[in-house]
Amino acid sequence: MVWVARKAAVRCCQNRTMSNPRVFFDIDIAGQDAGRIVFELFEDVTPKTAKNFLELATGEHGFGYKGSPFHRVIPQFMLQGGDFTRGDGTGGKSIYGEKFEDENFQLKHTAPYLLSMANAGRNTNGSQFFITTVATPWLDGKHVVFGKVVEGTEVVDTIEKLGSQSGRTSKAISVRDSGKLEG
Repeated sequence: MVWVARKAAVRCCQNRTMSNPRVFFDIDIAGQDAGRIVFELFEDVTPKTAKNFLELATGEHGFGYKGSPFHRVIPQFMLQGGDFTRGDGTGGKSIYGEKFEDENFQLKHTAPYLLSMANAGRNTNGSQFFITTVATPWLDGKHVVFGKVVEGTEVVDTIEKLGSQSGRTSKAISVRDSGKLEG
């Protein structure tokens, strides 16, 4: 049942425009290559949030996601990462300064494999993000959905299995490399 629901989720938001940018994360688990996750960023709906994630993925400001951990993984909920300053969920910063405002809540947390901003309350977006592993409607109106996983759902599933209810992971999980996919 979960597999069927997750595969259907990949089709979620299929009506997005083909001109939306795509970003990749090459993932390491315990220092070993675990595969690639590719995200489509919904620049057509959340341009400011998509730009922040894209430019943190490319590292063009001299800081970004490369080398950062997934510091919180809760099975049947989400994978959280993006704290490249402290690595523990208490840091990070945006390309616009430390924090920026919630862009909009037009897209909802209706499925697994959606990309959304982690925050500490309204208008406190920085660099931290999460990938849903189930629908999370209680987060609607609180966290900005700005993308989805289009390749590498099996990598997301592998990471999810290393999590716990406390969020602590059984192995170190990190973004070895990240960037923009062309074409």
